[in-house]
Amino acid sequence: MPQPIKVRREIERIHARNQRVEADKAWETSWTRKIIIAVLTYFIVVLFFYAAGLPKPLINSIVPTIGFLLSTFSLSFFKKMWLEYCYKR
Repeated sequence: MPQPIKVRREIERIHARNQRVEADKAWETSWTRKIIIAVLTYFIVVLFFYAAGLPKPLINSIVPTIGFLLSTFSLSFFKKMWLEYCYKR
């Protein structure tokens, strides 16, 4: 195979990989993902609280859900700190 065709295919492969990585990163930081996980967390905790016989499972399940959402806000702050002070290339 001629060299220019190999180079072009490699560039296309890298470009496709970069698009996948960008899409994955966008998903990881999206509000859609955070809301879906928060809703699922809420319902799982409600089920657990019902099964455990704990009082007011619908209200008390809000606390762990809010905890999850708060952790998503603070993680970007800690990530920036980690990248700046801990991550060495």
